[in-house]
Amino acid sequence: MQEVLLALLAGLIVGIVFSAIKLPIPAPPVLSGVMGIVGVYAGSVIYQWIVERFFS
Repeated sequence: MQEVLLALLAGLIVGIVFSAIKLPIPAPPVLSGVMGIVGVYAGSVIYQWIVERFFS
């Protein structure tokens, strides 16, 4: 949980700094882009679960 909070804090700081110096944010600007990133992570987790469950 601490990693999640630190990642959120780092993201907030980067967002504030990028906005302050008028640069585009270094992340997908729409929800579909964010969901794509979540999907990639979820796919990785599911793959690891399948390998551990059925091939170990």
